[in-house]
Amino acid sequence: MRARRRFGEALALVALSGSAALAQAPALPPSVAPQGVTQGPPPAPAPAEVSLSLRAVLTSEAKPLRGGLTWRIYEDRPEGGKPVVLARSEEAAPTFRLPPGTYLANVTYGFVSTSKRVTLNSGQASDLLVVNAGALRLGGAVGDARIAPGQLAFAVFVPIGNNPEGRLVRDGVKAGEIVRLPEGTYHVVSTWGDSNAIQRADLKVENGRLTDATLNHRAATVTLKLVAAPGTEAFAGTAFSVLTPGGDTIREAIGAFPQVTLAEGEYQLIARHDGKVYTQDFKVESGVDRDIEAIAKDP
Repeated sequence: MRARRRFGEALALVALSGSAALAQAPALPPSVAPQGVTQGPPPAPAPAEVSLSLRAVLTSEAKPLRGGLTWRIYEDRPEGGKPVVLARSEEAAPTFRLPPGTYLANVTYGFVSTSKRVTLNSGQASDLLVVNAGALRLGGAVGDARIAPGQLAFAVFVPIGNNPEGRLVRDGVKAGEIVRLPEGTYHVVSTWGDSNAIQRADLKVENGRLTDATLNHRAATVTLKLVAAPGTEAFAGTAFSVLTPGGDTIREAIGAFPQVTLAEGEYQLIARHDGKVYTQDFKVESGVDRDIEAIAKDP
């Protein structure tokens, strides 16, 4: 027992001596790297971001644009290639935070786009982009009566050479809608209803101005009926076809009394009911809405 106790005391003394030696050993300075390891320079601090504020004005009149804008910030790539969008905003006067460098600021207003190269160094920067654009607002009428906006649809084209419908700019434009366009002359096609009541016009758009245009249609809305006698109740489930005198089909419809808007002119109505076919010639006068009745009588 005494031998074991002395041996344990000896081990404890050795452990204490080793701890004291480690505590007294000098530590390596922080700047001294372990042998065989190369220490590189400390990383450079990231550059502070620059605050870029942008706004847009309309043409030389310097009217500030307060809506309908889409802003994009692109990388500046002088060597070409597909531009990369770094930031985007639809605010009227956005502020972007970007690292110092050169960028391409772009603003889109309707179908008009303007770009400007901006260089950011430090602190804050601001810039102004001038948008050269006008606007077009369309409507329709027959005689002195305005056509309900929901019955109209417009298509806007840029003429190319002798083709007035050279390039489609916008289709499905609604009556009263404001379409923003670059300055120039445009070909507008107005369709009333879903048949052949179509009107065309060439319109000029000027920078900084809203062009209001009303296209006057020469057409009317007729109600198609198949009846046993004039003025009597219409047969339900009748299939109608409206043809030109040359035999071209203008419109087809099924029902007791479907309505069709047609350009002024002469037409033939074909009504099919219970396996029988009835015909009726009729004429459309501009602005005169009326019933067109085919009489269901055997020849």
